[in-house]
Amino acid sequence: MTTRSWRSRARRALTAVGTTAVLAAGLLAGTATTSQAATQGPCDIYAAGSTPCVAAHSTTRALYGAYGGPLYQVRRASDGATRDIGLLSAGGYADAAAQDSFCAGTGCVITVIYDQSGKGNHLTQAPGGGAAGGPDNLANAFEAPVTVAGHRAYGVYVAPGTGYRNNRTNGIATGDQPEGMYAIFDGTHFNGGCCFDYGNAETNNLDTGNGHMEALYFGDNKSWGSGSGNGPWVMADLENGLFSGVNRGFNANDPSVDNRFLTAMLKGAPNRWALRGGDARSGGLSTFYSGVRPSATGYDPMHKEGAIILGIGGDNSKWAQGTFYEGVMTQGYPSDATENAVQANITAAGYDSGSTGTGTLTPGSRISLRATTAPCCTSHYLRHNDTDSKVVISGTTSSSPAADKAGATWIVRAGLADSSCLSFESADRPGRFLHHYDYELYLDFDNGAGTFAQDATFCPTRGNSGVGTSFRSANFPAKYLRHYEYTAYIAGNGGANSWDSGASWAADTSWLVAQPWG
Repeated sequence: MTTRSWRSRARRALTAVGTTAVLAAGLLAGTATTSQAATQGPCDIYAAGSTPCVAAHSTTRALYGAYGGPLYQVRRASDGATRDIGLLSAGGYADAAAQDSFCAGTGCVITVIYDQSGKGNHLTQAPGGGAAGGPDNLANAFEAPVTVAGHRAYGVYVAPGTGYRNNRTNGIATGDQPEGMYAIFDGTHFNGGCCFDYGNAETNNLDTGNGHMEALYFGDNKSWGSGSGNGPWVMADLENGLFSGVNRGFNANDPSVDNRFLTAMLKGAPNRWALRGGDARSGGLSTFYSGVRPSATGYDPMHKEGAIILGIGGDNSKWAQGTFYEGVMTQGYPSDATENAVQANITAAGYDSGSTGTGTLTPGSRISLRATTAPCCTSHYLRHNDTDSKVVISGTTSSSPAADKAGATWIVRAGLADSSCLSFESADRPGRFLHHYDYELYLDFDNGAGTFAQDATFCPTRGNSGVGTSFRSANFPAKYLRHYEYTAYIAGNGGANSWDSGASWAADTSWLVAQPWG
């Protein structure tokens, strides 16, 4: 998390082997068509391998070929009403249009992530715990847009302070019982905070000792374990340790991974466990570790308690960030062949970042925003600083350094607080959004606190000067995105602040939507 994010927050108060091998071969031989992805889900493959799912969570697609129920529930800010978001068809993909319609003109958060296994292991807002108070924040429903097999969908964007949990589960492994799990994460959205986890945790929101957890971790925290390179890494959170190999500390066989869509897998049984991963869009799985349990006291046998967490640690440590698209937990220790077949299903699903092209204000498009004020600034573009989180304008040309071009490139997103408006995500610093604070513009992660979603939402209007487009602040409707003395603000046409000066206000608040530099 950036320093300013902390300041802003403070201020705003995972049959037999033969059967699964056949399944894997069939999936790998096929093409990634919509019909194929919809006829068989990961949980069908796990069931064929005699390790059925006991929890199956996704906001993007069905994880069983026959599943036709809801994926998740959203709550809108305007009136507190809720709506279940289901599928376009049984075994298919999320009905994102239902969310767009229900949340139009206001913000929405994800309140429930439904369990598709039939065991009722739904994820809801996490309560407080030993490490941090609660209840935790809920994920903004629009902050992680993707496409799956060409269908628009939304992931679960976990900002620091956001977390989901179920302490009263059915069928999840306890004690030293075997289990497996996988999750698909955004491999570019992470930090070093504790702990972006998905999996098995304590039932009382406290750290109850070594071996009381078995959860997937993703991030670049080095405090309890690490792998090769600078991270991020897929590791196992077994409580009081992030394990990338047989014991805590550095384990060279666990590689840094940064796939835009990342498959992470973890499985454990009496005195053995394994960690695997791969690109969720292509290729197979690599095994990062497979062997005995850690030698430290408490990990053999394990003492798993059977709660399920997402985005937080077992004791509600909630300083991490990441994005979750789908994941399951199984009864029993899946074979490598079963997991390989699941990976083939995942790559066939067709996850994509959802870009719709360049140079337009359509969500998913990459753009640059050029100032229109003459004579000073017509070659200047809105960009973030390299040294801090401030947003400015600066001259950018074809001969500019690549870093300058990248800093002047934005990804258009549906408005975080109003889906009929827009938000702007940095193209070279994924997960960080343009937002105002004390009227000045900054680039920060959404920490889930205060009014960030509103501060990061801008409504396009006809250019105030008659040229281009102006962007009105969603929560200060008399103020528009403006450059003033090369620094970006939201500003009114006249007022006590210097950046509200009426001189050239109309031109300073009018922008040309251009092809992206980055």
